Amino acid sequence: MSTTSQRSIAIIGAGRIGSAYAYQLAGAGHQITLIARPDSKRLTQLQRDHGIMLTSGERADVTVADQLDEREPFDLVIVTTLAHQIDAVLPALERSIAKSVLFMFVTPEAERLRAAVGARRASFGMAGLLATINGSGKLDLQIGRTKSMQGDQRCVDLFNAAGLPSKLEQDMGRWLRSQTPLTIAMESVTGAGMQHKRGATWAEARVGARGLRAGFSILRELGETPYPRNKNQISRAPRPMLTFILRMVSRSKYRDTVGNSAAECRGLIDLLAAEGKRNPKLHTEVNALLALRPNDTSPISRARSVSETA
Repeated sequence: MSTTSQRSIAIIGAGRIGSAYAYQLAGAGHQITLIARPDSKRLTQLQRDHGIMLTSGERADVTVADQLDEREPFDLVIVTTLAHQIDAVLPALERSIAKSVLFMFVTPEAERLRAAVGARRASFGMAGLLATINGSGKLDLQIGRTKSMQGDQRCVDLFNAAGLPSKLEQDMGRWLRSQTPLTIAMESVTGAGMQHKRGATWAEARVGARGLRAGFSILRELGETPYPRNKNQISRAPRPMLTFILRMVSRSKYRDTVGNSAAECRGLIDLLAAEGKRNPKLHTEVNALLALRPNDTSPISRARSVSETA
């Protein structure tokens, strides 16, 4: 996949990350097809604007679609759906004749996804920008110094050339798997913090720390050492320290970005808990993880009740 000429790129998922990458790549001269859910509000907005509109009024022309054209030989398909949504699009990706498929979301299932689309086509990544979509469908995009991590040097070069700072991570699939417990804890506790004026309570953050440690314990029992080294160190940090960190994240200026996906949090918990349930020895750890699962009314109300009875 060359990065110096115009590329044909499909992006599945028209949320904040997919829209941000579509905007930048289109601006760099690539031919972009942005795929939103059929009959969704986001699809209607993109069709109305004939592309992606920024809050500043700037616009990028992209082709808008509601499904992946499996017969189109895209140079690259970037998947920005969430982990629990991937099975809805995976069959089309398997059948697609696209040359490369980049899965760009937190997932504990990198090996399954790689096997599904073929090891030679699959790569993994993690976005490093801040973006939101307002009620009218306009994108607010902030590209800072934080670099996205990509498991394929060709994607690193492509994104850097489009003004999306990126760097190479050789074992991206393993990195994302080890990121899963952290994402669960941060989303759950920060989601709770968004319900309060001053962020999550100490009790809520403490339950988050307990679930964080439990998630890493499940990985270890499955024979995996958290990767890279800094995650391994976090996994062994004292619970009071983790509690403090999670509470501070829930009070930070980034909390609206971190804690805005209860659905992703639930999905990641279900995926990791399902692996833990295969081992009866992990009953306590699985329960601690499930305690962080947001419900429909309060992101961590269930966790609070567990904390109070533990």
